[in-house]
Amino acid sequence: MKSTKYEIRSTKQHQNPNVQMTKTLGILDFCHLNLFRISIFDIRIFSIFVFFPILIAAVCLALCGCAEMSGYSDEPLFPQNVSSVCLEMFDNQTFRRGVEYELSDALAKRIEVDTPYKLVSSLDRADTVIGGQIISMEIFELSTEREIGRVLEQELELRAMVNWKNLKTGELLIDNQLVSASASYSTYQMQDFKYASTLAANNLAQKIVELMEEKW
Repeated sequence: MKSTKYEIRSTKQHQNPNVQMTKTLGILDFCHLNLFRISIFDIRIFSIFVFFPILIAAVCLALCGCAEMSGYSDEPLFPQNVSSVCLEMFDNQTFRRGVEYELSDALAKRIEVDTPYKLVSSLDRADTVIGGQIISMEIFELSTEREIGRVLEQELELRAMVNWKNLKTGELLIDNQLVSASASYSTYQMQDFKYASTLAANNLAQKIVELMEEKW
């Protein structure tokens, strides 16, 4: 009987170390898993605090570079030391009459809409005066009908010399600057010379206003 009890006790003693080892390995695996999770979390937090400011700085530099490349400026487009313009009728040196009225009328409207200046009719009340000469008006053939040689589409080009003077200082803001503009027309689209001259005068007026902008 004693030997039997001894064998039973001996069996229990052999079983206990295995169970304890299994429990110990399980605890170690759990600890390693938690440490792994904590390490991943720490790496993510570290990445956010380190790389996020670098990313923000890179984006800011890129935006600044784009702004410089695009030539953007918050400076005013037009000279700020004057506030009014007197528009003189353009002198027409071509054989086509009437285009000087179209150009002067178109330029007056452009100045009122596209510039900060007040348009006045008297030189005594104006800070500046603008005017010039229409020096040429040419018509070019753009396309013709092959069979009979009839003109299908034409282009009218206007060229003018422009002056803009500061009456307070005598400074020439625009000094005999040559400006040109054109417009195409076609009789097949019910467009005539009058249509083209009006459109070309408007295009020329727009370019004159662009000359009035300061060059940065």
